[in-house]
Amino acid sequence: MKLLVTRQLTPEVEARVAAEFDVTFRNGDAPMDAQEARAALASHDALLVTLGDQLSAEAFAGAPRAKMVANFGVGYNHIDVAAATEAGVTVSNTPGAVTDATADIALMLLLMSARRAGAGERFVRRGDWTGWTPTQFLGTHVSGKTVGIIGLGRIGTAIAKRCHFGFGMEVLYTKRSPTDPGFPARHVDQDTLLAQADFVVIAVPASPATHHLIGAAQIAQMQPHAHLINIARGDIVDEAALIVALQSDTIAGAGLDVYEREPEVPEALRAMENVTLLPHLGTAALEVRDAMGHMALDNLIAFRDGRVPPNRVTP
Repeated sequence: MKLLVTRQLTPEVEARVAAEFDVTFRNGDAPMDAQEARAALASHDALLVTLGDQLSAEAFAGAPRAKMVANFGVGYNHIDVAAATEAGVTVSNTPGAVTDATADIALMLLLMSARRAGAGERFVRRGDWTGWTPTQFLGTHVSGKTVGIIGLGRIGTAIAKRCHFGFGMEVLYTKRSPTDPGFPARHVDQDTLLAQADFVVIAVPASPATHHLIGAAQIAQMQPHAHLINIARGDIVDEAALIVALQSDTIAGAGLDVYEREPEVPEALRAMENVTLLPHLGTAALEVRDAMGHMALDNLIAFRDGRVPPNRVTP
């Protein structure tokens, strides 16, 4: 099989890919647009793609040569899976490998936002710190507070577990049906969660149904001292509405690892001290990226060998 890998992977994964396939490493930093993706689908048997590569309906138009697209990542909203399926292309992703790393980033953002860590670090780097004072950089205590998890899947459950066992937090969550995560957690509707949580963490997949799930009306339901944390996908939050809320102190702060028009981060967000901004670090650990790469490769090998990929996704 002739395989295109659209971004640079870890050395361990690239060595295994090269041993298994007739591979071309694109290794560009910029993602593929729909036109380049269409050309890639027409000239390769399979693609290993990742966040930002535009595998839209336009890319799948016609009769692509490729019959397999393996996504490096759990989120696949950049791939039109329905269009791929209609074109006879199998799509897979890498769930599980990213769970703990993404949950860790959520807790880091929650703590940084609550304790004003980003603003404090910038203060020190500027050379403005003249010593400890009792009222300097007063933030919000985390232990014993209420966290609301929007979406209690693998990652949401891992976040909730850390909040409950690590910080003694009361856990509220939204999900289509109640579940038992193995520790105390209360299933509520989204309105109740927004109104009662001190920290709201977004952990739902991106889809047409979750686009702008959190907009101006939803943010207005949050408490003035509350913080919004997003480690899912940027377009789940109406970024313009969030900026207005932060500027007007409708909520106390936000911690973001994802953005609506990534990698564009609005100047208004970058200028504010009550928002913590990370460059999509959710899975940025060598062991995790190795695991993601091996999982993507396992999916490709299964397809090549006539088996159903273990992590196939369907419309």
